[in-house]
Amino acid sequence: MTITISQQAYEDLFGETVEHSQHPDPDDPLDVVYKYPRQLAQGYWRRIYLRQGLELEIGSIQMHDRLLITYPEQEHPWLEYHFHFSGEHEDKYTSISGGQYIFSGSGLEPKKTVDDSDRQPYLELIIFMQPDLLYSFAGDRDGQLASELQQWIRQPHQRCYYHCKTATLAMQTVARQILQCPYRGVAKRLYLEAKALELMAMLVGQELEIQDKKSSPHLFKPDVIERIHHARDILLKRLHNPPSLIELARAVGLNDYLLKLGFRHCFGTTVFSYLHCYRLEQARQLLETGEMKVSEIADLVGFRSQSYFAAAFRTKFGLCPKQYQMQHKKSV
Repeated sequence: MTITISQQAYEDLFGETVEHSQHPDPDDPLDVVYKYPRQLAQGYWRRIYLRQGLELEIGSIQMHDRLLITYPEQEHPWLEYHFHFSGEHEDKYTSISGGQYIFSGSGLEPKKTVDDSDRQPYLELIIFMQPDLLYSFAGDRDGQLASELQQWIRQPHQRCYYHCKTATLAMQTVARQILQCPYRGVAKRLYLEAKALELMAMLVGQELEIQDKKSSPHLFKPDVIERIHHARDILLKRLHNPPSLIELARAVGLNDYLLKLGFRHCFGTTVFSYLHCYRLEQARQLLETGEMKVSEIADLVGFRSQSYFAAAFRTKFGLCPKQYQMQHKKSV
């Protein structure tokens, strides 16, 4: 069955749930959970107001039926980073599924119909940022943005910017850290603001890299891309004894400069940052199984020092490895 509904009717249904909203964190009145209208789905939206011009939303939803929401042409005043862990959205201009994101700038949002599939549960994270806040962080001495970022902020009569892409491993890690925030109250707000800005920083960095690619497309021919992916495979097979950058470049027939540039082009980060994040992500998954000791996991993913592993894991996931493993056991 397919349900078609207007934006206004959709918002009216949500308005009926406001009086039943809840505060999951008693120390934070600006952290509110709204139940999804029962006529449409089972689940909730959680909205956290972090500071003036910066908000987070987390949605966990299982649709009853396929839902089509029609939106009129309207002004889109926010910058919006929409990250999906699972579930699918699609409209005339964008499409997103698990492990992908949509970034939209400010400007005129065209008339569209959003198709929310009912095939699998949604788990999504959205960061909202007002343009003025981006200027305050990323503007130069004259208050201007880099030319590559100026397209994000457009006049109300100009169609807003859209960018759809698969999230990098680093982006996925930070997005999951937001979902698994271990703090409450003021500490939670500081943690979430830092993580939201970290994700936006990754997005800015990726946008600048995209523009670099456009200015030098001859560097990234299919043969070069294939060699860079081969370099990644070599790296991940040698977790305990990774090659140096020069050794890796020689192994795939590239110079080290082109390998560095190409690795960022393909994976959104440096060679050894990618390796570091991969090791930690593998460790996280192994900790969740509860079948191995922390020391065994550290050795298996290539960390020679357990203390360094513990510090690196805490930096990435907010908890030391043992705490993370115990917390996961409790939640299962």
